[in-house]
Amino acid sequence: MPLGVQVQRQCNKEGFRLSVIELNQLTKYYGTVKGVENLNLAVERGEIFGFIGPNGAGKSTTIRVLMQLIFPTAGSFSIFGTKIAGDMPEIRRRIGFLPSEVNYYYGLSGRQLLQFSAAAYGVRNPVKMIENYAERLDLN
Repeated sequence: MPLGVQVQRQCNKEGFRLSVIELNQLTKYYGTVKGVENLNLAVERGEIFGFIGPNGAGKSTTIRVLMQLIFPTAGSFSIFGTKIAGDMPEIRRRIGFLPSEVNYYYGLSGRQLLQFSAAAYGVRNPVKMIENYAERLDLN
């Protein structure tokens, strides 16, 4: 941290730090193959964090768990102070995510892909928004 820069730590009323992202013993197995095992991590508000590591180290698996694209085998995690249990689209609405690989859903039109994405992110009443994007992107 550069000299003279102060970081204000956000704490709850008991004085404990509040993490934007917190992983506790996060584990994900794909059958018998380990994706990530017993990962502990806390990222506080204002911190910048990145994953660096070789292929197979668990970087993408961890991000997919955080985005709720897959679910952990064991352990727990919280985002914005909310312990994640099951599918919580309201959390995904607050997160930007650009995957390293883009998977297109063959057979879906552009409009259908927008509908699918809106449902995945829990967008309420997306019809007007989808129509606006479809018109702007000439998806008719």
